[in-house]
Amino acid sequence: MKKHILLLFVLLSSIGKALSQNIPINFETNGFGANWAWNVFENGNNPALQFVANPDTTGINCSKTCAKFTALQVGKAWAGCETQHNAGIGSFTINANNKIIKIMVYKYTISDVGIKLVRNDNWSLGEIKKTNTLTQQWEMLTFDFSAHIGNTYDQIVVFPDFNLSGRAEDGVIYFDNIYQNTAMPCSASTAGIGSSIGQTTINRCYPNPSNGQTTIETNEQTAKVLIYDLCGRMLLEIPTSTSSKQIDLNANLNKGMYLLYYINQEGNAIQKERFVLN
Repeated sequence: MKKHILLLFVLLSSIGKALSQNIPINFETNGFGANWAWNVFENGNNPALQFVANPDTTGINCSKTCAKFTALQVGKAWAGCETQHNAGIGSFTINANNKIIKIMVYKYTISDVGIKLVRNDNWSLGEIKKTNTLTQQWEMLTFDFSAHIGNTYDQIVVFPDFNLSGRAEDGVIYFDNIYQNTAMPCSASTAGIGSSIGQTTINRCYPNPSNGQTTIETNEQTAKVLIYDLCGRMLLEIPTSTSSKQIDLNANLNKGMYLLYYINQEGNAIQKERFVLN
């Protein structure tokens, strides 16, 4: 009987580990994506996907590193890059919580961007495509995979320049923050820790450091609080429907140092604060 229980525990543990999603894909040193084996396909001699410094940290994307894809003129319209099966993003099932995939792109031309999810046996429902509307600045594109709910995948494919009209020349596309559904509030990134940005009434959280039970006080201009780790990954979003809100952060965060961004109704960061969870 004990052997059966042990075997069941091991089996459930294996399933739990197998069905896990490594996101957001932000290509940072301590994040996901940069150390994965990306395969480039249908792109001439298939120059490797590169991980480079962010070309523009003044807009919606202030992360340090992003992916750089060089779409060759001789490449196919559907040239792209993909993770490997059973590695990288992991094995995951599409549900109501992960059906929306967002990606930030920085492009020099207007063309489609495609994302495809692939099953372990290489079956797929095909790519979903969205067209960027901005050039030479970061733009966040949203893909709805609601039609895929219930399907289990272990590979993600990105088509940075799905250009059926053909390319007049080689083109460079940067992409970043796949599955990071909220843009890093860069408007606060240059402000001093604990400072107010264009605001006289300062929000606060206490105690700081905290053992988990934390009170967050906000004023009427603040709509929500975003909590990021020091690698730029958004971990938690807290709506601020009342002026004072108590929350147990131990339920969602590990011990360590975090950055709190106070966001107004327009979606702009008006204050940031360093926070320590003991």
